[in-house]
Amino acid sequence: MDKVPVMALASPAQKLTEAEYLAIERKAEFKSEFYDGEMFAMSGGTWAHSVISLNVGGELRQALKGCVVFESNMKVKVEFTGLYTYPDVTVACEEQQFVDDETDALLNPTSIVEVLSESTEKYDRGEKFRQYQQIASLKEYMLVSQHAPRVELLVREMGGTWRLYQAEGLEEKITSPTLGVTLELQEIFANVKFEARKMR
Repeated sequence: MDKVPVMALASPAQKLTEAEYLAIERKAEFKSEFYDGEMFAMSGGTWAHSVISLNVGGELRQALKGCVVFESNMKVKVEFTGLYTYPDVTVACEEQQFVDDETDALLNPTSIVEVLSESTEKYDRGEKFRQYQQIASLKEYMLVSQHAPRVELLVREMGGTWRLYQAEGLEEKITSPTLGVTLELQEIFANVKFEARKMR
């Protein structure tokens, strides 16, 4: 799903508590992010977005031993800022910690994957990444294009800096130094057809 807020569900003058958000969200028929007392309904994703997300999750699930791979129904909470969000793919390689006994909001992801769209790319690269950096357990952040066979992998290094790895082209591969796996772009983008985009 796209991560752009499409409709505020709570008035800024009547902010929700975290407990109120969770109670509403767990009964809702659609997903909403939560930040600073407000809920934001999430718009639906494209066909390519869905296929790529499933491809990445499937490749990671096959390659990883001792880690758990979650698809986009798993919430992630950034404890430092209070953001609740739904990454496209989440990997947890340590003993999983959750907000409560419902086990539907993870606190300690090891790796997060977001499939970019035109409406969310700025958010995923900017504010959302700044939020994710506050998660101490997070070691990698992968950004996957849905308009071209291109993958970017940001890896946390000693001292808290992030190193960028990139791969472009269906014949290329990208290696995760933290997870110790190599993903082939032809598998990440299997069954996806790319259309030429007009230059702006």
